[in-house]
Amino acid sequence: MTERSLHPIPAPLDDDAIRELLRNARTIAVIGWSDKEDRSSHGIAGYLHAQGYDVVLVNPRLAGKMGPYGEQVYRTMGDIPRHVDIVDLFRNASFVPGHTQEAIDIGAGAIWLQAGIVSEPARAMATAHGIPFVQDTCISVAHLFLVRARAS
Repeated sequence: MTERSLHPIPAPLDDDAIRELLRNARTIAVIGWSDKEDRSSHGIAGYLHAQGYDVVLVNPRLAGKMGPYGEQVYRTMGDIPRHVDIVDLFRNASFVPGHTQEAIDIGAGAIWLQAGIVSEPARAMATAHGIPFVQDTCISVAHLFLVRARAS
């Protein structure tokens, strides 16, 4: 048997699974966060923070600086001093497999690729390790429609 037949890649998560993922998460690491307010990573991190998530910012260029939530920006996921429930990636797809490996190495609970970012190799890596994987989906839009709308 091949590795693939032993560990088939599951179908993408459905709305109920994504809703539960977002409801159960507490800490979200935003990889590729920008301090520029016009960037989507900045706005989405702010939205997640306003929804009560512990948002951890990761950007090697800004490492050591203070982020807008009173905590330093980290160089890598490995520098984060606590468990990360969701790794939210704002990086070019070519960088995603490396970040996926880093997320696997730190024991992240899930990996999320923002709208427009797709990486089948990264999905295969994550699912082979039993890590939920969402791609090409904006986390704030998913939260708005699957969590907040249901709470209203």
